[in-house]
Amino acid sequence: MKAWEIYTADIFGEHPCVLVSNQARIDAKPEVVVLGCRTMRPANEREPRVNEVLLDKADGLDLKTLCRCDLLFTVEKNQLGRRRGIVTRARRAEIARKIIQGLSIAGM
Repeated sequence: MKAWEIYTADIFGEHPCVLVSNQARIDAKPEVVVLGCRTMRPANEREPRVNEVLLDKADGLDLKTLCRCDLLFTVEKNQLGRRRGIVTRARRAEIARKIIQGLSIAGM
């Protein structure tokens, strides 16, 4: 299990989630931090909001998926289901920036 991988998790129903804990925590602890995502069906596609990043086939997903960066969830690693992909490097930076902005960490 590695940081930035995308798994299926039961966060308000089964949805993709992005593992954002640091690797030391992932390796040592039973709980990890994830971002919840929402798969968009073609008929319901929309542009991402200010707190979201769009993930897609480049990240290993079958459909366009919105990753919500302003709400973090703690889950047990054993509750993470199927590995679905891994976030591209460019999108990792975008997600990190939006986490900081979305949570207003240290007034940033």
